[in-house]
Amino acid sequence: MFRRRARAHREFREAQREALTLLPMHAHEPPPFDTSRTEAPVPSGSDTEAVAPDFLPPDFRAPTRQDVAGFMMRWDQPLVINGEVHACPPCGAYRNWIVFNMRDDSVWLRCTLGHETKEPRLDTAWYNHNSGPVDHFHPTLDDGLRHLGH
Repeated sequence: MFRRRARAHREFREAQREALTLLPMHAHEPPPFDTSRTEAPVPSGSDTEAVAPDFLPPDFRAPTRQDVAGFMMRWDQPLVINGEVHACPPCGAYRNWIVFNMRDDSVWLRCTLGHETKEPRLDTAWYNHNSGPVDHFHPTLDDGLRHLGH
């Protein structure tokens, strides 16, 4: 039993020694994707921006936060804010929310009956922490609400 452990330790130490002998060889080789060798083409116009050569064309880029009016997500369970369950002020609904994160970093809540209220206790950081990745972009608010089932 003790010889098996000693043999395993010896094999491990030999593998470490072999790796250490290969390490100096790799330290002198340039990395395979060395960006310092490739130079981006310089644009000819003075008012054009310098763009990396491997950047996506404009048709394939996703909209940025400034390009959209806001983001929305479903929140089916009760919404707990600071230890209390949040209810809609006009109707008293406490679940099945649509949460909006607007361009100005405000968070709005919409219940199933369509009442919308601004929630100052929530912010963009909360929204980003609790939302998943963006899966659809919708041209109108009604399209987005239909997609989310409201």
